Amino acid sequence: MKQWLGPAAVALLVAAAAWQGGLSLATYGLMEVAVRRTAADTGFNKMRYNALATPENQPIVRPSPDLAYAACAYDLKDGPVEVTMAPVPGRYSSLSVFDARTDVVFVRNDQQAKEKPFQIVIARDGQAVPAGKEVVRVDYDRGIALIRLLLNTPSEIKSLEPLRRQSSCRQI
Repeated sequence: MKQWLGPAAVALLVAAAAWQGGLSLATYGLMEVAVRRTAADTGFNKMRYNALATPENQPIVRPSPDLAYAACAYDLKDGPVEVTMAPVPGRYSSLSVFDARTDVVFVRNDQQAKEKPFQIVIARDGQAVPAGKEVVRVDYDRGIALIRLLLNTPSEIKSLEPLRRQSSCRQI
């Protein structure tokens, strides 16, 4: 019996390492798919204003039908990216930044922004950023900046669309 303890312990260690490695790689792989889908229509470092989610059109997994989404697939290989969020007064809205590991590295909602537009610059360590800008440092070149806007009814999107399109994303 004792002769099997050593190999069994090694097998358990190898299995645990393989499981952890597979889990880590899966997060990068899933996020890369999401980044590519987000950039498919507009390219990188540009805001994509998604249509409202329906059962036939689900740009993300399990989207909320009462949220209007705008997303920017960012790529920092050529420099930092500036994201501007223009909250719609009286409506919940938020900006979240996700990195290549699916980690949320920044979140701000309309209440925290006091319902005023704000800008952030997403950058890697060592990338120069204009003075006076709020900087969100990330460890990876790619990710997604996601803006959510709460709607009372789907028909409101028509009247709120011009305000929603004041949010933007661009390379600086």
